[in-house]
Amino acid sequence: MKSFIKICLFCLMPILSMAQKDPTWGYVNKQQADSLRRSLITEKNDTLKMAAFRSLGFYYQAFKRDSGLFFHEQQLALSTKLNMKLWQADSYSQAANVLNGLGNLMKSYEYFSKAIKLAGDEKNESDNWRPWTFSNSENSHDARISILAMNYMMMGLNLWRNVCELEKSRVSLQEGLKLGESINNGKIIYLSSRGLAIIMSPDSSLLFLKKSIEIATKAGYNRVGFSYVFIARIYLQKGMLDSALIYTHKSITKFGAEKELIALPFAYNTLSDIFLGQNNTDSSLYYSKKAIETDFLLGTPNEALVNAYKGISTVYSLKNNKDSAYKYESLAYQLNDSLKNAKIANLTEYQKFAFSEQLRLKKLEEEKTAYKNNIKMVGLISVLGVIVIVALILYRKDRQKQKANKVLETTLINLKSTQTQLIQSEKMASLGELTAGIAHEIQNPLNFVNNFSEVNKELIDEMQQELKAGKIDDALEISNDIKANEEKINLHGKRADAIVKGMLQHSRSSRGAAKEPTDINKLADEYLRLAYHGLRAKDKSFNATMQTDFDESIGNINIIPQDIGRVLLNLYNNAFYAVDEKLKAESLKPKAEGKAYEPTVLVSTKREGNKILISLKDNGNGIPQKVVEKIFQPFFTTKPTGQGTGLGLSLSYDIVKAHDGELQVKTKEGEGCKFIITLPLN
Repeated sequence: MKSFIKICLFCLMPILSMAQKDPTWGYVNKQQADSLRRSLITEKNDTLKMAAFRSLGFYYQAFKRDSGLFFHEQQLALSTKLNMKLWQADSYSQAANVLNGLGNLMKSYEYFSKAIKLAGDEKNESDNWRPWTFSNSENSHDARISILAMNYMMMGLNLWRNVCELEKSRVSLQEGLKLGESINNGKIIYLSSRGLAIIMSPDSSLLFLKKSIEIATKAGYNRVGFSYVFIARIYLQKGMLDSALIYTHKSITKFGAEKELIALPFAYNTLSDIFLGQNNTDSSLYYSKKAIETDFLLGTPNEALVNAYKGISTVYSLKNNKDSAYKYESLAYQLNDSLKNAKIANLTEYQKFAFSEQLRLKKLEEEKTAYKNNIKMVGLISVLGVIVIVALILYRKDRQKQKANKVLETTLINLKSTQTQLIQSEKMASLGELTAGIAHEIQNPLNFVNNFSEVNKELIDEMQQELKAGKIDDALEISNDIKANEEKINLHGKRADAIVKGMLQHSRSSRGAAKEPTDINKLADEYLRLAYHGLRAKDKSFNATMQTDFDESIGNINIIPQDIGRVLLNLYNNAFYAVDEKLKAESLKPKAEGKAYEPTVLVSTKREGNKILISLKDNGNGIPQKVVEKIFQPFFTTKPTGQGTGLGLSLSYDIVKAHDGELQVKTKEGEGCKFIITLPLN
């Protein structure tokens, strides 16, 4: 089987590949066409035969339309058999164009419509056989768009113009142009542009035709003879006979080179009209006869033959040969009448179809409208019924809601009261921790005061004894010691006074308080010590290393110190709690070699642009990733029940936000946690 296919490919592929190299795709010369026909006698491969039929259809439709139609219908039969949708679409499109030339407008319209339906469906891009005959397309998508674009172009250029539907012609050509541009197909862009130029005004048409030739040249498409002859006709109308003559000769050269014999009579008639305009009756007569001769070879009488007869009649009239003039005038009249009747018959048939189609569409639209109205009526009744049911349900639920609302109001009042109590509890807990730390701070200077007071008491007793003994120098020396001790008592008394004043400053209500310049480094250090000693007051076994790294260039910043102090105190307490918990857990583990765990809390400040960063880092257990996003939510806590309200971080977050700042957390489970407070410098 494989060797058989190879033989088939060997027979046909050289010929088909020659067509492939031509940008016009599908066009073959006489020698290639004869070779294809001979190969078809023995060829068994349907796919290759289908491609050959397409090339032969292109070849014959240029001068023998009946044969062209035959081969395209053979292509259609095989593509249908093989279920190759894109080839079917192409078959319908090409056959429709030939049928239009043969005057079978109804069949042409039917085939064009089928081609649009097949080529317009994206599902048909799945053909396995590479569509190499479709405008040099590299993939099935471009092939489908190419067929669809060619279909619109041929309908606009030929069918709609033949039935005098110029608006449909323009719309169809514009659609073909748009599709051609979407796949950058020069041939389709050229043909669509040429078709649009024909229905424009002469000046616009002239510019558009010349532009279309440039497009075709860039795309390597050589079949531009029609554009040249149309340009010649425009120059002829303008009386520019020399220019008209040049472009007509160009068109004849192109028609001959591309074997477009069907267009030659049109060019010959144009030459005849040009020479007649130059009063060269002999040349005019010669080219009119050439037009007749070529038309007879094609075997398809058309308007070109009518114009040729009229041209000869005009020349003979100028030569005063009345008999010959009358003869050709009669031939022109008879042929024109025949063509006109045929066209009227086709137009009448098309108009009947168009009218019946309009009636069918109108009836279909009326049925759709009636159906929609029925649907709307049923829908309206259904909606009204639903509204009544919903109204009853809502009324019943409203009664229930009124009862439930009373219960909810009572519950809400209780919840607000509980929330207030919890917040107050958090504040009191913070105040208790702060008070414990302050008590420890005050204890040191008080100890100094008490100790030096006791020493001074003893020194006074000694001084009195020395005075009684008359030892004045010794008494004076003791008095100096007493004086020094009194100075130390005064110093530590002032220190205690400063601590108390600071306590009063930081414990007073911040409600309505204004921001004031504050040394953030001093505030951070002070609350660090207060938090540490507060925890030490509760648990004498607690211990941790405190490290600080303050940026001395920061200076004072505008904050509410008691509020930021509360934030710092909360974060410090959390950090000390975390490292203490880890220390307790480590102490339960078997002793291992290496460095023992050392609880550490590091506090630092840093200036970055117009902001300052306060960082608090601990080497505790860190926060689990699954709960990091929840830690700033009210009432969320990772501490055991009874050891935390879950409001500390929430309140801290709100305080920092109120200062136009940010509170962020970075944590790695098992290694520690870092909180960063960002505050504006100004």
